[in-house]
Amino acid sequence: MAASELYTKFARVWIPDPEEVWKSAELLKDYKPGDKVLLLRLEEGKDLEYHLDPKTKELPHLRNPDILVGENDLTALSYLHEPAVLHNLRVRFIDSKLIYTYCGIVLVAINPYEQLPIYGEDIINAYSGQNMGDMDPHIFAVAEEAYKQMARDERNQSIIVSGESGAGKTVSAKYAMRYFATVSGSASEANVEEKVLASNPIMESIGNAKTTRNDNSSRFGKYIEIGFDKRYRIIGANMRTYLLEKSRVVFQAEEERNYHIFYQLCASAKSPEFQMLQLGNANYFNYTKQGGSPVIEGVDDAKEMAHTRQACTLLGISESYQMGIFRILAGILHLGNVGFTSRDSDSCTIPPKHEALTIFCELMGVDYEEMCHWLCHRKLATATETYIKPISKLQATNARDALAKHIYAKLFNWIVDHVNRVLHSAVKQHSFIGVLDIYGFETFEINSFEQFCINYANEKLQQQFNMHVFKLEQEEYMKEQIPWTLIDFYDNQPCINLIESKLGILDLLDEECKMPKGTDDTWAQKLYNTHLNKCALFEKPRLSNKAFIIQHFADKVEYQCEGFLEKNKDTVFEEQIKVLKSSKFKMIPELFQDDEKAISPTSATSSGRILLTRVPTKPTKGRPGQAAKEHRKTVGHQFRNSLHLLMETLNATTPHYVRCIKPNDFKFPFTFDEKRAVQQLRACGVLETIRISAAGFPSRWTYQEFFSRYRVLMKQKDVLNDRMQTCKNVLEKLILDKDKYQFGKTKIFFRAGQVAYLEKLRTDKLRAACIWIQKTIRGWLLRKKYLRMRKAAITVQRYVRGYQARCYATFLRRTKAATIIQKYWRMYVACRMYKIRRAATIVLQSYLRGYLARNRYRKILREHKVVIIQKWVRGWLAQKQYKRSMHAIIYLQCCFRRMMAKRELKKLKIEARSVERYKKLHIGMENKIMQLQRKVDEQNKEYKCLMEKLANLEGVYNTETEKLRSDLDRLQLSEEEAKVATKRVLSLQEEIAKLRKDLEQTHSEKKSIEESADRYRQETEQLVSNLKEENTLLKQEKETLNHLIVEQAKEMTETMEKKLTEETKQLELDLNDERLRYQNLLNEFSRLEERYDDLREEMTLMVNVPKLEHKRTDSTHSSNESEYTFSSEFAETEDTPSRTEEPSEKKVPLDMSLFLKLQKRVTELEQEKQLLQDELDCKEEQVLRSKAKEEERPQIRGAELEYESLKRQELESENKKLKNELNELRKALSEKGTPEVTAPGAPAYQVLMDQLTSVSEELDVRKEEVLILRSQLVSQKEAIQPKNTMTDSIILLEDVQKMKDKGEIAQAYIGLKETNRLLESQLQSQKRSHDNEAEALRGEIQSLKEENNRQQQLLAQNLQLPPEARIEASLQHEITRLTNENLYFEELYADDPKKYQSYRISLYKRMIDLMEQLEKQDKTVRKLKKQLKVFAKKIGELEVGQVENISPGQIIDEPIRPVNIPRKEKDFQGMLEYKKEDEQKLVKNLILELKPRGVAVNLIPGLPAYILFMCVRHADYLNDDQKVRSLLTSTINSIKKVLKKRGDDFETVSFWLSNTCRFLHCLKQYSGEEGFMKYNTSRQNEHCLTNFDLAEYRQVLSDLAIQIYQQLVRVLENILQPMIVSGMLEHETIQGMSGVKPTGLRKRTSSIADEGAYTLDSIIQQLSSFHSVMCQHGMDPELIKQVIKQMFYIVGAVTLNNLLLRKDVCSWSKGMQIRYNVSQLEEWLRDKNLMNSGAKETLEPLIQAAQLLQVKKKTDEDAEAICSMCSALTTLQIVKVLFLYTPVHEFEERVSASFIRTIQMRLRDRKDSPQLLMDAKHTFPVTFPFNPSSLALETIQIPASLGLGFISRV
Repeated sequence: MAASELYTKFARVWIPDPEEVWKSAELLKDYKPGDKVLLLRLEEGKDLEYHLDPKTKELPHLRNPDILVGENDLTALSYLHEPAVLHNLRVRFIDSKLIYTYCGIVLVAINPYEQLPIYGEDIINAYSGQNMGDMDPHIFAVAEEAYKQMARDERNQSIIVSGESGAGKTVSAKYAMRYFATVSGSASEANVEEKVLASNPIMESIGNAKTTRNDNSSRFGKYIEIGFDKRYRIIGANMRTYLLEKSRVVFQAEEERNYHIFYQLCASAKSPEFQMLQLGNANYFNYTKQGGSPVIEGVDDAKEMAHTRQACTLLGISESYQMGIFRILAGILHLGNVGFTSRDSDSCTIPPKHEALTIFCELMGVDYEEMCHWLCHRKLATATETYIKPISKLQATNARDALAKHIYAKLFNWIVDHVNRVLHSAVKQHSFIGVLDIYGFETFEINSFEQFCINYANEKLQQQFNMHVFKLEQEEYMKEQIPWTLIDFYDNQPCINLIESKLGILDLLDEECKMPKGTDDTWAQKLYNTHLNKCALFEKPRLSNKAFIIQHFADKVEYQCEGFLEKNKDTVFEEQIKVLKSSKFKMIPELFQDDEKAISPTSATSSGRILLTRVPTKPTKGRPGQAAKEHRKTVGHQFRNSLHLLMETLNATTPHYVRCIKPNDFKFPFTFDEKRAVQQLRACGVLETIRISAAGFPSRWTYQEFFSRYRVLMKQKDVLNDRMQTCKNVLEKLILDKDKYQFGKTKIFFRAGQVAYLEKLRTDKLRAACIWIQKTIRGWLLRKKYLRMRKAAITVQRYVRGYQARCYATFLRRTKAATIIQKYWRMYVACRMYKIRRAATIVLQSYLRGYLARNRYRKILREHKVVIIQKWVRGWLAQKQYKRSMHAIIYLQCCFRRMMAKRELKKLKIEARSVERYKKLHIGMENKIMQLQRKVDEQNKEYKCLMEKLANLEGVYNTETEKLRSDLDRLQLSEEEAKVATKRVLSLQEEIAKLRKDLEQTHSEKKSIEESADRYRQETEQLVSNLKEENTLLKQEKETLNHLIVEQAKEMTETMEKKLTEETKQLELDLNDERLRYQNLLNEFSRLEERYDDLREEMTLMVNVPKLEHKRTDSTHSSNESEYTFSSEFAETEDTPSRTEEPSEKKVPLDMSLFLKLQKRVTELEQEKQLLQDELDCKEEQVLRSKAKEEERPQIRGAELEYESLKRQELESENKKLKNELNELRKALSEKGTPEVTAPGAPAYQVLMDQLTSVSEELDVRKEEVLILRSQLVSQKEAIQPKNTMTDSIILLEDVQKMKDKGEIAQAYIGLKETNRLLESQLQSQKRSHDNEAEALRGEIQSLKEENNRQQQLLAQNLQLPPEARIEASLQHEITRLTNENLYFEELYADDPKKYQSYRISLYKRMIDLMEQLEKQDKTVRKLKKQLKVFAKKIGELEVGQVENISPGQIIDEPIRPVNIPRKEKDFQGMLEYKKEDEQKLVKNLILELKPRGVAVNLIPGLPAYILFMCVRHADYLNDDQKVRSLLTSTINSIKKVLKKRGDDFETVSFWLSNTCRFLHCLKQYSGEEGFMKYNTSRQNEHCLTNFDLAEYRQVLSDLAIQIYQQLVRVLENILQPMIVSGMLEHETIQGMSGVKPTGLRKRTSSIADEGAYTLDSIIQQLSSFHSVMCQHGMDPELIKQVIKQMFYIVGAVTLNNLLLRKDVCSWSKGMQIRYNVSQLEEWLRDKNLMNSGAKETLEPLIQAAQLLQVKKKTDEDAEAICSMCSALTTLQIVKVLFLYTPVHEFEERVSASFIRTIQMRLRDRKDSPQLLMDAKHTFPVTFPFNPSSLALETIQIPASLGLGFISRV
């Protein structure tokens, strides 16, 4: 297809522009051949007529499709020309913030003038081991390619870094060297890589300076050779330098500086060690103030000086030599301040005692007078005489400056030589990688000798570059068997010949320098005469006779001839050098020794720049006079020779090119100046590379890629099974001109523009398909819309008609309703009027009737009150009369009764006298008296009764009299009151009259008061209503306040919960960090131990090591050996054939006991350190708490106080409860002390038992709380420091003791314990007797039960045994029983010897009886044996007779049964016995020679661990500590030896990790500790260790398990690493999702159906294989989950890191692929029941990155959604993905810069890691949860395949 056919309407082209260099435009109509004008429309909307060149008729360049814009490789562009390259670079640099781009074999690096996070160690690890095209362009990719080719091809490499000043050459070279230092490591312990990097600060300080274009411009070229050994580890380096700009020492242009070292010295002048240099401000010295810019913004020269001195120290430059260097540099500064005064036109002098010269002479150690003389004079030597001639002031100034430059050049040489000697290695160098940091093409307004040499060097480098590119193109064509046609490319050999050939510019310059009167003018005339009009590349300026123009490959450059001869001669007065050689300062003569003897031999060069050739480490002896001959060489001659040597070195290596571009002259970050960029692209050869590539077949596709991309252009019948033939058939139809493409072996080659034509056909085909789809869809949508409208119209009609009908029905209903309403309203009005009238009538009646009733009531009331008054008055008068008459009657009765009583008394007295007389008369009547006495007694009794009755009557009488008296008094009072009442009645009547008058007044006042009350009531009602309103408002406010309080409480609880969760998470993180730190330290310890063992092996063997194949190592390690190794206590019995002689020195065995003691001591020291640290932290926390308490919010403080008060109340209530119970107990016990009270069933006993049960329950609760506290304390302790032993109980008790004063719960527990002690002391006396009796009874019951069980077991065993064994067993059992009984009674009767003696006598008698029984049984046994033998003979004779009668067939068929019944196996105790000398055989067969496959597959999981533990049990049973120690040490060392030997085999590592963990669990399970015994059965608890505590060995095994786990992770990583990128990113799991774009020279491995490439299925199959192997080996489920989590983390981290470093995979379709792949991994987790392992969470960053690729990225809402969605990604990662997002299809759009800025603004407050990549080497800390085994040890059988016949079961 003709190129003109592509210029159709809407095609986009590039047109030249004076401002932007190239502008984009769009064709408004098709181009037809013959048209002279193109109608274009610019991007800003302006129409333009573009006139074609009438001579060439060249059409403007076509623009690439948007889908190709931003490609990693410029050669992947369909149209390869200058505007396409410039636009692609600008888009990548400005829009995507990508500074690196490939251009074929060249890496284009644009200086961003900003620090970017793309050079960290994580980036180095990501690029290590990757192919150059597999990752985005980077300087690390070029360095990796060089390193890989050096190792693969065994050929030296070179990295050529070039560019303008300020383009970033030095930084690029520095990063390349850092990559080599990081990836390869050092072959010795001298840290050569650090020294190589340390040379950069020194060389920058003495060789870099600030220019107008760059603040850190390298003013010299350097070529650093980094040497490697056979294992490709850095062993040393060597540096060659070129063209140091000496003129900068004495002159600086405006806004420029001298070399950095001078300003660093001035900035450090006030330091004590620099006082002797007598320095000051930089503006004081002539050599540092000329530029007027002594300070660089953002640079502290004093700090840089410290860095320089630190680098010098690292490189071995002593303090004395450092001060010597600074002394010489200070002398140069003071020399610049030496001034001259003219005596006449031909002579000058220096003022006497000149300060600057005096300081210079003191610092340099030379004579003042001599130096002063030779600065103003020179010596002229002729053939016969020598003259001393004064010189003019100008000549003296030039001579001074020349001396300063020469001294600086010599010092520069000396430093470079010293650096080379330090970096030199005694080990033979196998290969090297050279890094050339050299100046780029330079052109200024005034160009002199320096620019001429620089451009000459660039011509040579460009020639080498062109030849290399041409050679690569030729190799590619020949490889694909494409017909080779010569490509015309620019050859700059004519320009090189113009400069260096015979009678060339340099030759004529050297010839003119030899002339006595040669000048720049005469040399210019010779140039004109020789080359003008003879060489097309040489021109003469029109207006000058002292300049010439050379047409370089980059541009025309005009050189000024002035100064060429002087700079080429490099004139320095010999007398001044001699004065310096005679210096007392020993370092000065060293600088100026002859080349044969010089420490740092160099060649003097021009005053502009000097040349340094490669410096040999050892000085070579030369011929006399060689130095003088070398001295006569000019600078140009020396530079030409050294350049030829450099080109020979580069041609002998494989070159790699880095072209640095300076985007703008103002050092603005990410600002792109198109004019400056184009100039540099032309100058550095990038466009020439493009032109060479475009001249052939620049676009190259594999057949599979072409088929996948352009399948849409094929018909079904064109598709064949053979992809190559299919592509050929299709191309022949699509492109008729066969010269536009070629078919190679694996690729299709296209001419420039053909891919764009195919893309146009593809786009047209897709556009036509889209139009057809749109047509169909739009027709379907419109018909659907019509049907929907028709249906809607019918629906509307139906609803309208219904609405009208409803409206009419509504009208009828309303009319009828109005009539009914009127009727009811009229009725209501009439009824209402009737009710009003009726109510008024009733009210009038009620008021009238009430008035009449009240009058009648008042009348009745007055009458009633008068009657009452009359009644009371009459009653009072009658009572008074009655009382008077009664009083008189009673008085009369009393007088009469007194008279009668007196008479009776007289009678009685007379009778008494008569009785006494009768007694005298009747003395003998005793009986009668006795009777009378009885009667008297009876009468006395009666008298007493009567007296009591009398007393009662008197009491009644007294009460009645009192009542009567009170009534009398009351009547008297009532009489008086009646009198008063009559008086009062009269007064009351008068008062009534007054009150009537007052009543009338009160009525009138009442009316006024009622009126005022009504007003008051109204006011109060109004006030109440107002108050109610205010109340409602207050209620609302209260509710709002309550709501706020509730919300605040919720917020407080939420914040507290959040803080709690955050603190717990932080504690977990701290625990994991501490655990990870410990495991890393363990890893480092193992690595150092392995290194120590390797060194010992090398020292002992001292044999020729066979050549090792190169194997790429991890970027963080320098060896490819196993990570862990320990010395074994015994050597293998079978050695390799090569080791015929045993070394004289054997390996010293690792003393495990010493190792454990040392480890224990280390742990103790760590604990002491941790305790001190804890105390310090506590004090700091107290200070912080005191400060924080003042700043805390009152709500939080209130919540804490409330919590503390609740806890205090709870404790107080518990204390009261305990006190009450104690008091009740005391009362119950203090009632009575009789035994009945404390007997069972008594109240006191019941109370006591209740108290005991409650206390025991409370104690159990507290114990549970304390156990919880212990677990929390243990977890906290583990977070602080790792556990060293497994003695958990001791640690827990120590922790509780430490926490006594720290926690309230611990205090409560201690108080409860004290209370319990008090209770126990009070109950002890009452409980002792009961407990003793109960314990005795329980003991008897238990002993009877045990005896019964023992008898039953004995009986069962005896029944199973044969008769002989049965008798022996019964006797043995009887003896043991008697022995136990004897011991028991011995203890029982220890206090009573007599009882014990009697017991012993009875025991002896019993033993005699037993002995007699035993003898009788022996006799019977002998008899039975004899009978048995007789019977056996008879049976044998009978069987022989039967056999003779049986046929042979019957004999074979019927099995022969033995006569003797076999004896059953005895019970085993789960132990294995072996001899001490068999230990090595045991370890060898069980560990060293055991293969996981084969024998081990058929074993019980963990069988080796069980066998080893059973052997340990037997050694413990024997109480043989030496045997236990030896066995455990041998086991540990043997496992390490196996892992070192077969550490790359996953099955081996998994097998021994499982067995090590099982062995560790067995040591815990059978340790005898309660915490582990609770998981065992009673039988298993009998197998516990009895003599030794192996807690320290458990720690060693735990460390070993950690090492094995880390090794397992490394093996997994090595296996999975090659699969991850291909399977997760490159493989097209969903067919047709990802589009294929054309690739460039740096071609990435195709992801489309490549045979042998890894897929997602490969990863899943590998994961399943790992899982099945671990399950088969019986690994703990929790450990399997941790391994799976680590594997998924590796998959996620590696995938995400590659995603962040690859622009081609950041697209929407790739995001869909990643999400599908992740879902497949999650499905695998579900199938394996591993969803709770935490593996899914490790993929969260990758999932969010895939979602980020798929979400919308336009609006602010999208930005907000992205920020909330990507919580697991850092800000740097989110922005990087957005920058890298690349459309693959036409419908996708790029992410705008404004949207990315919005994301950055929203995420600016997020605090996350500054690292761009995830740490793919991160290993999660591993834990080994206790997993007891249910397998009984006594049931384990040892297979014969293990070869362990020398051990026996016990």
